[in-house]
Amino acid sequence: MSGVPATDTDIVIVGAGIAGASLAAELAPHRSVILLEAEDQPGLHATGRSAAFYAETYGGPGVQPLTTASKALLFAPPDDFTDHPFVSDRGALHIADANSRAALAAFQAEFANSPVPLTPLVSGGARERVGIISEAWNGPAIYEPECRDIDVAALHAAYLGAARRAGAQIRTASALTCARHDGGAWTVETASGDLRASLLVNAAGAWSDPVAERCGVRAIGLQPLRRTMVAADIDAEVDPDWPLIVAADGSFYFKPDGGRLWISPHDEIPDEPGDARPEELDIAVAIDRFEKATTARVTRVETSWAGLRTFAPDRLPIYGFDPDSPAFFWCAGQGGFGIQTAPAAARLCRDLILERPAEAAIDAASYAPQRLR
Repeated sequence: MSGVPATDTDIVIVGAGIAGASLAAELAPHRSVILLEAEDQPGLHATGRSAAFYAETYGGPGVQPLTTASKALLFAPPDDFTDHPFVSDRGALHIADANSRAALAAFQAEFANSPVPLTPLVSGGARERVGIISEAWNGPAIYEPECRDIDVAALHAAYLGAARRAGAQIRTASALTCARHDGGAWTVETASGDLRASLLVNAAGAWSDPVAERCGVRAIGLQPLRRTMVAADIDAEVDPDWPLIVAADGSFYFKPDGGRLWISPHDEIPDEPGDARPEELDIAVAIDRFEKATTARVTRVETSWAGLRTFAPDRLPIYGFDPDSPAFFWCAGQGGFGIQTAPAAARLCRDLILERPAEAAIDAASYAPQRLR
């Protein structure tokens, strides 16, 4: 023990990225909440390094209900929540070469009975929309009109602001060092003092398994995967209205931003929790895959970065009370879709914690930690 007097609160949430911030905003009107952040500012890692788009197909059919249920807040947020729109028009174009047309067909079949609008395009339709698509990738394509860019910083700030207005405390530079449950409450030791809380919520992103172990809770098998992004100039004019371009085989995606392109090799490289950095090889792979799929060439890399996307073994998020430690709640494993699912995920976690019925469109059992035990 540090000797600092404990502070009583109903709920401690570990992690002030988009998951923790959105849940704090939902819970603070009903319970006293302290939101802990290990860094000097919230959102430094995965939240601040998002590719920043909303696509109902991203993450697959198991994630789609959460994304769709988040649409209302993202597309038309209430006036008392923000004065800044969160999304802007983009669209997504899913393309394939001869080797990935089966993957494109499988993608279309996956969402055939979903509410996600998808428009098949005949051969040649991709280049009509994005003139730099190469002949090899100019076959059948699928257009996803509801894809949007997300202002991640504005969304994250809106949730932090809502949490504060509802009375939540946000403590930065307050890494959890350990916690123990005495049968009645948690004693939580942090870098900024000790706390007593009835419920401990693990929203620590890539650190979620280590945080669980520091609390005496069994890890659940989460794996941080590194994703690389390159912001580059090319030897062709970049149309700001181009859609997000996604390879059906998952080998790359790119989109325009500020007169240049954001290009990713869509990599998933196992990594450890930490401050992720791009590798030179991964940057080279991103450029190579882009140049093979287009008629353009990269002339300059303006900057590059990497972020960690953390997945459970079945690649679905984990929302619910730990079956072995019922005063410990998981809000983790959001992969690369944590931003676009944050509104619905936060409401689902709120309803589970407050013992309310979940939204009818969302099957809470699909995301419960019991499935992984």
